[in-house]
Amino acid sequence: MENAVIQIVAEGSFVDPEIGQQLNAAGSGSGFIIDEEGLAVTNNHVVTGAALLRVYVSGKSEPVNARVLGVSECSDLAVIDLEGGDYPYLDWHDGPISTGLDVFAAGFPLGDPQFTLTKGIIAKEEGDGETWWASIDRVLMHDAIINPGNSGGPLVNSEGKIVGVNYGVYNENQYMAISRDEALGILEKLSENQDVTSIGVNGSAVYDDAGITGIWVSSVESGSPADRAGVREGDIITKLEGLVLATDGTMADYCDILRSHTADDTLSLEVLRYDTSEVLEGQINGDPLVVAVSFSEEVEEQIGGDFGTNGGAYLEYVEVSDDTGSLVVEIPVEWSADVSTTPLYDDAGEYLAAAIEAASNLEDFWSTYSTPGVGFYALDDPDGFYDAPALLDELAGEYEACTYDGRYDYDDGVYVGQYDLYIDCSDVNSVIIELAALPEGGGYITYLVIQAISDADLEAMDHVLSTFYVFYE
Repeated sequence: MENAVIQIVAEGSFVDPEIGQQLNAAGSGSGFIIDEEGLAVTNNHVVTGAALLRVYVSGKSEPVNARVLGVSECSDLAVIDLEGGDYPYLDWHDGPISTGLDVFAAGFPLGDPQFTLTKGIIAKEEGDGETWWASIDRVLMHDAIINPGNSGGPLVNSEGKIVGVNYGVYNENQYMAISRDEALGILEKLSENQDVTSIGVNGSAVYDDAGITGIWVSSVESGSPADRAGVREGDIITKLEGLVLATDGTMADYCDILRSHTADDTLSLEVLRYDTSEVLEGQINGDPLVVAVSFSEEVEEQIGGDFGTNGGAYLEYVEVSDDTGSLVVEIPVEWSADVSTTPLYDDAGEYLAAAIEAASNLEDFWSTYSTPGVGFYALDDPDGFYDAPALLDELAGEYEACTYDGRYDYDDGVYVGQYDLYIDCSDVNSVIIELAALPEGGGYITYLVIQAISDADLEAMDHVLSTFYVFYE
């Protein structure tokens, strides 16, 4: 059996949600050969997006090159084709797979080039396979110890025949393998150069305290539907076919959508480009991603054209944090001359909200219509007491010298709410925007007041909205 188990080193550039970009990085996993011509099985997350694969085969002094034939993101399976032939290979277990069956996990954990074999039993025949990196119907739970690097290696019976494909750790004493019964039909298609439930990304579900949820893209397969759509490493796929993804921290919704469509279907796509905070919209098998219309452009359109100039755009921004450390935002340097970061309290002295107020002169910002600036607030709301319309109604300002233009929906792909627009304020024709919005997961609600006297101020509003962060517990 040992001669048919392989170590796979995947080299390429990846973006990790915690570490960041890794250029020319190498990661290792395991796999196993299933025919003498060199077809081998491993996990999708081991190979997808790699620039090249080096496969170490027992008895060969040099690594063997291999190419990917097909992958399944959702089932976390891949078939690769090794150069050459006349390879030793493993057969599949042809009996029932039942609780208590003796099994052995084979592979190369932790990047160790020495073959490793651990023993255990099948603890559960059909475990829950919904995880942050795959969505699998039939998962074998077993207690034959596996570690990172075992991914893609075989789980075999006492005769060395394949029972499943190891792919993850469930908890300290339980490990997961993709069942033979789940794998065989998929592997047949992958061997024929067909991808299954895949758009070409090496992805994982993310959910953070800011309410950002989606599929984090570590790497993209060149020429894949995701690549053609313009998806990049480091993107977060926030919506597919209009459905917000990974709200439960798993790949389930993403994979259910892919399983409900053919590989050639056109699917609407929304992406958060994390490094620039841009939201992009497009389609898989359709229109490529483009930056969604900015909030400032939307407001300018409602105003009826260009808003005016104020010496050009703001060129420098500074980061400001409120006194509690729970709200951070970038504001133009020109607005940092007068900044308040004191939280808001009610009449009884109870904490209400984190607050940042900034302008060249805050007194003028609040009392006149000619000084641009911002008031930004984050209210804890774990019980869902507030919604956007109610908060706007409660906090609406009195702008007697303005024309009320109306209330509009707001959705930037992360926050959803409404805003009130006041135009033609006083003789300077300034604009005031009051916006209330909350993340998809709730827990808190944000409230923003912007006074703008030029298009530069509206562009600054976009920057404020794309850079703020709420540290919610």
